[in-house]
Amino acid sequence: MDTLWNLLFSGLSQLQAWLLHLISPLHILGPVAVTAILAVFTVLFARSFTRRFKTRRYKELEQEFAYWFNLKQEAVKMRDEDPEKARQLGINIDKGKLNEIYYNYFFEGFLNNLLTTYIPIFSMLAFVNYSYRPESLTVMFGKDHLFELLWLNGRTYAIGPAFWFVSCVFATYLACFLGSFFIKRFNARRAKPGRKALVHPEKHGGMSVNASLKQDAC
Repeated sequence: MDTLWNLLFSGLSQLQAWLLHLISPLHILGPVAVTAILAVFTVLFARSFTRRFKTRRYKELEQEFAYWFNLKQEAVKMRDEDPEKARQLGINIDKGKLNEIYYNYFFEGFLNNLLTTYIPIFSMLAFVNYSYRPESLTVMFGKDHLFELLWLNGRTYAIGPAFWFVSCVFATYLACFLGSFFIKRFNARRAKPGRKALVHPEKHGGMSVNASLKQDAC
């Protein structure tokens, strides 16, 4: 067991040294910028990984969950319109089976997110916290912290790499959420009925469509 742990620790140490060497050209930007870049890259990687990677069991449970959920919603919707049909539909819904599917689906989703989101973020957090510990920061950048934050009471607090990394992760997720929200809102406004769609001019008898329409109107 000790040999296994030694091999694991040696492998992680080599991986940490290799990654630190890989990002060393960015050190010219300073530790604050490097930590922020690592946080943004980690979030973008985790989001992309989450969208692209789904386990086969998760996909199966997602389909089964959608089927039973839609069936239940249909029964609820028909409760006022056709109570008898809604009652018959409700009989076909096995509540024990439904609860089991709910539990399995959300638990599998948690495991999927653990693999695609939490592990990458916490792994990078561990790398930042270890690689830029105070003694390493002093050797590389001449001070044992990233910067000092002036608080409302007039006191200053030294900000370390772990706190700054977590703050940048939250800020990146917030920026992605707001960006997605405004993009969807903008696209929804453009798709509203009654708005004139932009039509690219096409050749119509040697003239554009707009010119042809004007001529016909005359």
